[in-house]
Amino acid sequence: MKARLPKGYGSGGAANIQQLARQAQKIQDEMGNVEKELEEKEYPATAGGGAVKVVVTGKMELKSVEISPEVVDPEDVEMLSDLIMAAANEALRSAADEKEERMTKISGGLSIPGFI
Repeated sequence: MKARLPKGYGSGGAANIQQLARQAQKIQDEMGNVEKELEEKEYPATAGGGAVKVVVTGKMELKSVEISPEVVDPEDVEMLSDLIMAAANEALRSAADEKEERMTKISGGLSIPGFI
């Protein structure tokens, strides 16, 4: 018994593969452009009601830390450390979430190794 392919399949196999390769290249180029754009973006976040403000880049690097003088208590350095960590982690989460959202939008939700 001979298997039959749906109409449109079986003819032009090489053309279909070339078209698929072009689409994959276009997606990869678009993802590269978005990644470059996101790496240049800055993500601010605060903690302690604005007492600590941090800014991270899309490269997931800490760019700046601002601390209100009123939260600097030599007796409670641990609280200040916690505020800095909370603000930094929030900024990093924001950067990672935006990158994931934009890349998923481009790829249509596909998870292709080497692309994302």
